[in-house]
Amino acid sequence: MRKILSFLYGVGAHLGFLAVFLYLAAFLGNFPVPKTVDSGEPGPFGLALTINVLLLALFGIQHSVMARQGFKRWWTEIVPRHLERSTYVLISDLIFVLLIWQWQPMTGVVWQVENPIGTMVLWGLFAIGWLTVVLTSFMINHFDLLGTRQVYLHLIGKEYTPLQFKTKGFYKYMRHPLMLGWIIAFWSTPQMSVGHLVFAIGTTVYILIAIQIEEKELVSFHGEAYESYQREVSMLLPFRKNRRSG
Repeated sequence: MRKILSFLYGVGAHLGFLAVFLYLAAFLGNFPVPKTVDSGEPGPFGLALTINVLLLALFGIQHSVMARQGFKRWWTEIVPRHLERSTYVLISDLIFVLLIWQWQPMTGVVWQVENPIGTMVLWGLFAIGWLTVVLTSFMINHFDLLGTRQVYLHLIGKEYTPLQFKTKGFYKYMRHPLMLGWIIAFWSTPQMSVGHLVFAIGTTVYILIAIQIEEKELVSFHGEAYESYQREVSMLLPFRKNRRSG
């Protein structure tokens, strides 16, 4: 029974992420959902900026700290190892729900593209960004990333084995295509409000910092294999480096 409950917990966290992912796209795209990045009556600018920055900082701290190996070693003394990733995903879901719920509108217009072709291009990039995130997650194992593989292996009584280092699909051309997808999705809009700009800047700064931290852990975990990958493949731009330039 405990194995079944653990599996259902992991599946629930996974489904929660998918729901938050879809809603976040609608939130930033100002699609017809109850709350978007620009909906509501704007309040005092300074207060709105402070609240939004704190919400982004909360997400960044949680998302980065809980992903570190040192935290995981401590955390798995409290949470069963097979539920560690699902719990991380669930807490991330809840913080994103809080961020969306408490986001303060800052509706001043930074840019607005009225040209039909320009608008179409930006909406196309918006879609490409979100699609890149989805496709990339399957290139590195979508179900391991969201914790479902871990609870499934526990359910059937198999030992969890970490994923091997592989460079499939987009990973042949850049080391962090998942992060690039997020950046494209966050910045691509024909109408950029001040609030949307704050969100895009905050998340991009977090992503660039998180990549540096993650790369150190990847080198520590995979050693020369990842160092060689760093020398040969660009971090965010889709091209391979000259091997001799290392």
